[in-house]
Amino acid sequence: MNSHTFNHLLFHTDSNGIAILTINRPDKLNALNATLLDELNQAIDLVEDNESIHVFIITGSGEKAFVAGADIKELSTLKQDTGEELSLKGQHIFSKIESCSKPVIALVNGYALGGGAELAMACHIRVATENAAIGMPEVSLGLIPGYGGTQRLPHIVGKSKAMEMILTGQPVKAGEALKIGLVNYVLPMDEALDFTKKIALKMMKNGPLALNAAIRAINAAFKNDGFAHEAKEFGKLCSTNDFKEGTSAFLERRKAEFTGK
Repeated sequence: MNSHTFNHLLFHTDSNGIAILTINRPDKLNALNATLLDELNQAIDLVEDNESIHVFIITGSGEKAFVAGADIKELSTLKQDTGEELSLKGQHIFSKIESCSKPVIALVNGYALGGGAELAMACHIRVATENAAIGMPEVSLGLIPGYGGTQRLPHIVGKSKAMEMILTGQPVKAGEALKIGLVNYVLPMDEALDFTKKIALKMMKNGPLALNAAIRAINAAFKNDGFAHEAKEFGKLCSTNDFKEGTSAFLERRKAEFTGK
């Protein structure tokens, strides 16, 4: 077993060549901050460069959350330019996951909200635990999903359901996520990792060049310029009063009072 040291990630590769990456900020429900995003970027490169790794599993530490969203304290400091810059950075990292030459499986163990849902959607396949809840509540902060969520969710669940999820900000539980195709499987917590590894082993029986080509071919069907538009809209919203109110209300644990300005 090979291991690598990060501040907010646990990374190891088993004897079968399955790499398991665990988002490890349990005190913050594994929320994504700038350091974690940088480490995630490094981990993807590690997977791509290591010929002994054949499948990549991403999950969260503990049993409450996969990734409960972005770090709201960091978000609350954004302006239009820094907001757009952060959106493009997140999109770039998640696109690297989506374009990874090796299959990437998200094991969604608990809450996957905001950036967590976007991370899960960037993976090729999603396995959820029975307590999982997936959603994008960014509108409650006066924002929109900024790491590719407005683009990937409609492709996965359809335009109408994506509109409902993003405009209401309400998450879906594991059973509904399975029903709408947002996840591939739902398992009890104590069975989910072994089941995910079994999927990985099935993939590894196939030709690695064929797997890579299949990933590229499927991704090619969904390419468009919507990601750039998402980043611009995300940045614009970071300069609004509603964004300041939304993030302040979250941090102060009160209901936001939006004015549309």
